[in-house]
Amino acid sequence: MVIVQHGKEPSRPSSRAARTRPANNPEVIRVKKEDFAPHTRYTITWRDPQGKLRPANIYPYRLYDQFMVARMTDQSGMLRKFAYADIVKIVKVIPVAKEDQFYIPEAVLSEGTWAGRTSMERYSSSPHMGK
Repeated sequence: MVIVQHGKEPSRPSSRAARTRPANNPEVIRVKKEDFAPHTRYTITWRDPQGKLRPANIYPYRLYDQFMVARMTDQSGMLRKFAYADIVKIVKVIPVAKEDQFYIPEAVLSEGTWAGRTSMERYSSSPHMGK
């Protein structure tokens, strides 16, 4: 696409503008609940609340229809609610062996607990790691 302004040389749009796709583009692949499994490590690209794309390493504990509860393994280790619509792509998937899985009480993972929150500080342990 070439932009022509009266009395000026034709110019090309910025690379950022060239990379932007319309929201209704059929080529855009949406991430869904079925793309994830509990107790699996993922490297993802997600859109933060300010709209910026961010890389993240996550460990999902529970999958719900509109969101999942996952630990941010590359940052503070906080539990976080991720809407599937905010996840742009899955970069890497690493299954976790049964003995290396981390556990959190059921009450902390319930859907009602996450209705009004986006994150939570919570320690978890793995019996295999001696914790």
